[in-house]
Amino acid sequence: MHWRLLRPFCWACVALLLMVTGAGAEAQKSAHPSEFLFIVQIVLLIAVGRGLGETMQRIGQPSVIGELLAGLLLGPSLFGWLWPDAQHAIFPQTPEQKALIEGIAQFGILLLLLLTGMETDLKLVRKVGKAAVAISIAGILVPFSCGFTLGQFLPENLLPHPEARLVASLFLGTALSISSVKIVAVVVREMKFMRRNVGQIIVATAIIDDTIGWIIIAMIFSLASQGSLDIWSVGKAVLGTLTFLAVSFTIGRRLVFQLIRWANDHLVSQAAVISVILLLMCGMALITHLIGVHTVLGAFVAGILVGESPILTRQIDERLRGLISSLFMPVFFGLAGLSADLTVLKDSNLLLLTGLLVLIASVGKFGGAYLGGSLGGLTRKECFALASGMNARGSTEVIIATIGLSMGVLSQNMFSIIVTMAILTTMAMPPMLRAALARLPLGKDEKARLEREELEEKGFVANLERLLLAVDESANARFAAHIAGLLAGARGLPITVLHVGSRARQQQDKRGDDASHETVVKHAAKAIAEIDEASTGSIDVTTRARDKKAGAAIVDEARKGFDLLVVGMDKVLARDGFERKIEEVTAGFEGPLALVAGKGAHLKPLQAGAFRILVPVSGSAVSRRGAEVAIALARTSLVPLQVIYVTTTRDKGVRRNVASMSMLKEEAILKDTAALAARYDVDVTTTLRAGISPEEAILQEIRDGSADLVVMGVDRIAGEALNFGSVAAAILRKSRVSVLLVSNGHGEHRPASAS
Repeated sequence: MHWRLLRPFCWACVALLLMVTGAGAEAQKSAHPSEFLFIVQIVLLIAVGRGLGETMQRIGQPSVIGELLAGLLLGPSLFGWLWPDAQHAIFPQTPEQKALIEGIAQFGILLLLLLTGMETDLKLVRKVGKAAVAISIAGILVPFSCGFTLGQFLPENLLPHPEARLVASLFLGTALSISSVKIVAVVVREMKFMRRNVGQIIVATAIIDDTIGWIIIAMIFSLASQGSLDIWSVGKAVLGTLTFLAVSFTIGRRLVFQLIRWANDHLVSQAAVISVILLLMCGMALITHLIGVHTVLGAFVAGILVGESPILTRQIDERLRGLISSLFMPVFFGLAGLSADLTVLKDSNLLLLTGLLVLIASVGKFGGAYLGGSLGGLTRKECFALASGMNARGSTEVIIATIGLSMGVLSQNMFSIIVTMAILTTMAMPPMLRAALARLPLGKDEKARLEREELEEKGFVANLERLLLAVDESANARFAAHIAGLLAGARGLPITVLHVGSRARQQQDKRGDDASHETVVKHAAKAIAEIDEASTGSIDVTTRARDKKAGAAIVDEARKGFDLLVVGMDKVLARDGFERKIEEVTAGFEGPLALVAGKGAHLKPLQAGAFRILVPVSGSAVSRRGAEVAIALARTSLVPLQVIYVTTTRDKGVRRNVASMSMLKEEAILKDTAALAARYDVDVTTTLRAGISPEEAILQEIRDGSADLVVMGVDRIAGEALNFGSVAAAILRKSRVSVLLVSNGHGEHRPASAS
């Protein structure tokens, strides 16, 4: 048992001895940069950094702490102190050799800021904006003032350039005032407090902190580059930064979305999108460099814009994050730890200064955040939790200190002190925040919001990211376009309209822009915005006229990643099933389908909010999916949503004694659907029809009620022909009102149910 525990350590020692031996041989062989040493350095930083990061996560600490500790262990603080010759052999101080690993680290800074920007949720900031801005300003001003004041009284031997004390003081004030949004978000997310009110305020405040911090660093960089306080140069940098931010969040936002969409839609390789993202990051970093501020601001803003792109697929997002987390983070933070020499703390004066810096940083940030929370109207418990969370410096401080060291603004000793402060404050934050959050009670309104968001997270409509609309030139196609616009409008989802009719292009020209499918989609999205404050009513619509057979065109589009195919064509049914064109269009799409069959008034020009919807539910997963879509469409309606419970195919033939049954199951399903609708402020009326077949119950409700649209969740049954089961077929043929069938995809689990 003991040997099993010691085995990894023994193998690590053997590997280290081999590396030291090889490094010594390489050092004697040539004075030129060694590829062998470079790879050895990468191996050690990744292996030790990821290993300690794993250990830190297991004890409730962020993994970045392990990566920093790896650098400290491999640097002069431990390895260099215990075995200096070996440490110097593996990490020589020759400029040529250091340039190799530092090049990786410098590019890693940009990637880390890209990742931080991608994790920045501007919607969250807008949601709790006023409170977060007030807290952030107070939380920055107090510790910044403390850090700047401390910088003015630092001994000259701690400043590489005493004549540039102003810049050093600004750097120190910034380092003490900015929280690490990545560390804060990780801890809040791990504790499942991300959706709590105070959790959202903490993360939003950290986002604003980070954003202000990188703008300040960009300004200080410009100031340091001039060597003195040149008002004209600093003013030009400030104006350039403000212009860059304004253009980025207006024209740039649209441009980034279009570039990512173009790469996703036109380039074959999945890695092409990652390449475009990296090129965007580098391009924006170069722009900020040209206007006289640091490249980190460009990378950070690029990350924000990339993260807001509505078609950034989860797979691409995970691949990019995996590359950064597995390679660049351990290398950068490990190198930062290597640059810090904690042995200098044996000097009692430096040790005292380190303790003073940690105290000032903690008290200043805690006090400023607590004051800001009080001014923002938070309770004392919420203020304490907020102040505890904002005290983590982590990766942000290390990046700031690294920039200061590379610019010659901070001395080696001051860099080591700031890294120590970052490690200590970050390690103290998680237990303090956990203790503070555990004491916060859950309010009634907050509980209702959390329940709604939990349902949304698991729901079908809430997880749609991109829609494909396949239409011809018919009136039913306009009806389908209206439905697609209502579904996409609530969250601003991009829609691709694919014209699959034989005369679509000619008919499109005859109708003109006012009657086009694209215009119908956009008008529907605006109708959603009128009743939903969170919706802007603006969605991106791309039109494609097919240049090949309809089925092949759908297959080509499906590869680009769509969550739902909405089909609207002139003829839906044939004598013995679906029309051949419908079969052709749907055959090549593996995901969920929404098949539209308009009738009556819906084949005429539509007015927003005209739907009177009936949705059958049975308790199955597919019927719940249909209910979600019905609720999303009913939000623009002035009449209640009609919900009817029907039996599934498994219930057919089962004898029921309605008079003696309690109907608990059926009533529970209806109540669950009504509760789901209520969370979106949709009124419902419920009907329970038991003892008859599903199709009879639905058709009878249509005859007795006032519904003009039936929305049904149906199973897509595997086979050569398109088949949604006998109930769906009967409703399509016999219903006098419009029908919308919402099916699962080919690869989804399909229980044996009818609706």
